Amino acid sequence: MWFLRPRANWMMDRDTSPRVFETGIPNLDRVLGGGIPARQSIIVTGEPGCGKTILCSQIAFHAAARGAPAVVVTVTSEPHDKLVQSLSGFSFFKRELLGGAFFLVSAYASLKKGAKEARDVLLRTVRERGAKLLFIDGLRSIRDLWQDEAMLREFLYELGIGLAAMDCIGLFTTEYGLDKLMALPEATTVDGILAVGVQRRGGRRLRRLEVIKLRGQPHLTGEHLLRIDAGGVLIIPRLEVQALPEPDFLPPPHRAGFGLPELDALMEGGLPSTSTTLLAGSIGIGKTLLATHFVAEGARRGEKTLFASFFEPPAVLFERARRVGLDVSGALKSGALTMLHLPPSEQEADAIVYRVLGEVDRLGAQRLVVDGLTELELSVQDLERRRIFLASFSAHLRSRGVTALFTKEVSKISGAELDFSDTPIALLAENVLLLRYVELRGRIHRILSILKMRDSKYDGNLREFEINDSGIRVLAPLRSAVGLLTGQARPLGTSIGGEEQ
Repeated sequence: MWFLRPRANWMMDRDTSPRVFETGIPNLDRVLGGGIPARQSIIVTGEPGCGKTILCSQIAFHAAARGAPAVVVTVTSEPHDKLVQSLSGFSFFKRELLGGAFFLVSAYASLKKGAKEARDVLLRTVRERGAKLLFIDGLRSIRDLWQDEAMLREFLYELGIGLAAMDCIGLFTTEYGLDKLMALPEATTVDGILAVGVQRRGGRRLRRLEVIKLRGQPHLTGEHLLRIDAGGVLIIPRLEVQALPEPDFLPPPHRAGFGLPELDALMEGGLPSTSTTLLAGSIGIGKTLLATHFVAEGARRGEKTLFASFFEPPAVLFERARRVGLDVSGALKSGALTMLHLPPSEQEADAIVYRVLGEVDRLGAQRLVVDGLTELELSVQDLERRRIFLASFSAHLRSRGVTALFTKEVSKISGAELDFSDTPIALLAENVLLLRYVELRGRIHRILSILKMRDSKYDGNLREFEINDSGIRVLAPLRSAVGLLTGQARPLGTSIGGEEQ
């Protein structure tokens, strides 16, 4: 899969790569380039409520549960049970570890005495507990208590040296904004900085994580989605910064057909394997039904197939298909076809694609339909990002050997305007199929056209199609009229402006 799962060991120790401390947070190690480099100290900064304490506590519990004791230090006079209570609702919380591998310490009294006393107490505790992680929750409180820049700098410097000598990781949280933190001595004293922030988008608050600094280890740049649920923190890296392996094989020559002989013949047997296709059409014209033909044919051929829909739940969608003779219940029961419902919500694009690619990997899917491309496009908040995001999505699918079909509703039912300039996938897709209504001799017709098939032969004739009791049926080419593609057809032989056509 394109994300990394936590591994059982908390360290890697190989001749060819540095040791790293594994965080246990899904995909955070991926963002960090493998984990926290051994013997380093990291500051996690961000405004109150952004998830710093949960993130660091989750790392500490993960370490403790795997035999790497963690010392967790509070710096205020508040009792420990308040922190314990706030963490107890998460699945990573393990009460049986408290007082043992997860050891809570209050440093308030020693901090009031001075930097040397506090440092000695903390290092002695780490040594006595055999700890591999020291988490101090609240550097800003220490700064406010001491009001002495030099004292804080010396404390962090000597604490870092002491932790490194004992092969222990340091995690410190602070509540300063990133710009202010970078001007403080803490920023230069520690080895790494993680910034956790909250962005407001309308009525939503979106959490982000960014690696600002990490010594001696390549990491994924930019901001990444951070989510908090009952399991704790989950990081979803930006799709476009995920490295893909260089393809060392040519796509297989076989075609991914629709199981409609007349349509497949127009495309030399179907869509080219591992290609990306845009299926655009007017509302109600049959895009979803044609996409259902595509997945049904894949399942019939024994290809694992995934149908992701933003609109209709599986029961509604496939019952509608059954009424026109396309029954996929057998494929669903056998597992050859899987339905993924993604109801319109405030989900972000990275979270949506994370889920889709996760299902693709779980199933080993060879075909994918995304029914409702507009919803995915709108979930990419940054307009300038949409093109590169969708290009990355296509590349990830191609690298997995998936033949993908995206459906998109065009804005007009009929008319001369045909513009895909607001649809990045239309430019990125190797293939574009258009379904459209046209009015001819007082009757509405459905027509189908292949607008583009990259590096492949295809029949560009306009074809009428109908929906009957057996699904979709593609008819003979329409040669008795012009202007069909615009939706404003004119029978041959009519005159415009005094000239016969």
